Amino acid sequence: MASQEHLEKMQARQNFRNLWHTDLMSTIQADTPYCCFAVWCAPCVSYLLRKRALYDDMSRYTCCAGYMPCSGRCGESKCPEFCLCTEVFLCFGNSVASTRFLLQDEFNIQTTQCDNCIIGFMFCLQQIACIFSIVAMIVGSEEIQEASQLLSCLADLVYCTVCACMQTQHKIEMDKRDGKFGPQPVMAVPPPVQQMSRIDQQVPPSVGYAPQPAYPPQPVYGQPYGYPPAPPPSQGYPSSGYPPAGYPPAAYPPPGYPPSGYPK
Repeated sequence: MASQEHLEKMQARQNFRNLWHTDLMSTIQADTPYCCFAVWCAPCVSYLLRKRALYDDMSRYTCCAGYMPCSGRCGESKCPEFCLCTEVFLCFGNSVASTRFLLQDEFNIQTTQCDNCIIGFMFCLQQIACIFSIVAMIVGSEEIQEASQLLSCLADLVYCTVCACMQTQHKIEMDKRDGKFGPQPVMAVPPPVQQMSRIDQQVPPSVGYAPQPAYPPQPVYGQPYGYPPAPPPSQGYPSSGYPPAGYPPAAYPPPGYPPSGYPK
């Protein structure tokens, strides 16, 4: 049952869309002092990051963040600080990976292909170094023994470097979570509800902007800028109130038309 839940979590991580704030290749430039601190005192950094990932609430602590079979069976509830110290010193790799999974599940963060390649290269190099060590023990060749020692040193160097970059990446992500990259922009006075733009409005109201003056007037479509608007069309012919009062009604045809001499 527990293995099925872990499998479902691993499949759910493939659908995460968020990314780490800093990838593994950029962590040294992003926070060089902390990366050096993670190299020289890796277990202490792992302890601090796990505690910070739990929002400093050690009552929520579980061994390896609940991702290992031993989780919840080590008496964590009685002395979580001691259990966490034991985890980071005796199971350092699992402690780093567990903190990583904890942050990924909380913020829906996926690991980029570049980060996966770096982590995969670290694991493959460790496996190759282990295989060479076993072969050197079986064969007893000095050349293979020297090659296995070189590979082991190289694997340890890559392991320490990648773990330091991973822990720096976790620290930067929690800095982002805690708002240490600057305050978020907050609107001082929210706009009233009735001023929000709607689809049925031709022009949305200017929320957050200074009111524009009514002058100069905007040009009317079909007229050059600056001309006065056209007068409204007259209603009917002749217009009402014509002729003015006091004028005699017009006779048609007028007297004396047609002139004399023209046939009717």
